Amino acid sequence: MRKQIIAGNWKMHTNLAEATILVEGLKEALASTAVDREVVVCPPFTGLSTVADLIDETSIGLGAQNMYFEPSGAFTGEVSPLMLTDIGCHYVILGHSERRQYFGESDALINQKIKAAFTYDLVPILCVGESLAQREANETQAFIDSQLTAALADLTATQVSQMVIAYEPIWAIGTGKTATAAQAGEVCTAIRAKVANLFDQATADSVRIQYGGSVKGSNAQEILSQPDIDGALVGGAALKAEDFMAIITA
Repeated sequence: MRKQIIAGNWKMHTNLAEATILVEGLKEALASTAVDREVVVCPPFTGLSTVADLIDETSIGLGAQNMYFEPSGAFTGEVSPLMLTDIGCHYVILGHSERRQYFGESDALINQKIKAAFTYDLVPILCVGESLAQREANETQAFIDSQLTAALADLTATQVSQMVIAYEPIWAIGTGKTATAAQAGEVCTAIRAKVANLFDQATADSVRIQYGGSVKGSNAQEILSQPDIDGALVGGAALKAEDFMAIITA
């Protein structure tokens, strides 16, 4: 059985005081609620150490929003996988559409980052997803298939079975628009089929696939009930403990 995973991507939000209030609220809510899903928070780099201390000895996991693929070196402004594990990260988000769009990250670069994540004992959360133009042109699956083929190149089946893939339609990120549960489920099913094609059915059955894109408490239950959706990668709704908990408990 795949354990559902709800991860909060805080993006470029929260100073240390705000991060502390958010995590303390989340801890308090989780302490009084029976939750059988994995919960992960992904603060900005500046908040990782503070949040790591706050969630120590809790069930909350820690993830980063990005990393470089080298362990060290003259790469001004970058953060290495070793730095992330040293702080206490277990997860790292890679290939988010905002990284691809605003910072020009290619599938080849994302593939290098995924390999580095596994080398240094981090679990990658690989983001894939189409634009509105691609969806309207019926190119969704062909585009996502190409993203998966490139991003998962030269990985082992064991590695892929351990990672998380997040389907995030670009047109639904931060726009208030959300894919219907049926649309999200259909694409996640196709992602699992593509993994089976690239590797094998056992790998496809093991990999966890999230949906991300304007997920909130009011739509989370329907989305998470889809058989091939194993959780959510949450943006804006992860910035308030009450809103995030509504998704976690949906």
